[in-house]
Amino acid sequence: MEATVDSTLLTGRDRAILRAVAAGRAELGWGAEPDLFLDGRCCCDQPAAHRLVRVGLIAPGAVAAAGGRVPAMITDQGRFELAA
Repeated sequence: MEATVDSTLLTGRDRAILRAVAAGRAELGWGAEPDLFLDGRCCCDQPAAHRLVRVGLIAPGAVAAAGGRVPAMITDQGRFELAA
């Protein structure tokens, strides 16, 4: 079963993370739960980052090996939710 998100449930921090990803300022450190890096620094709310990846609003921009960093991309659904 695929996780979903209701845009009314996105927090201000969720929206800020999505804006940073959309602006090209984010990377994912790939693993079982991908870690998010913003402007080269570890995001302070990894549970939010994990949830945004899990529900499909953020995705890796390239194939990643475990532990490698790749650009984070906002998905079409992420853009839709951010605009809502």
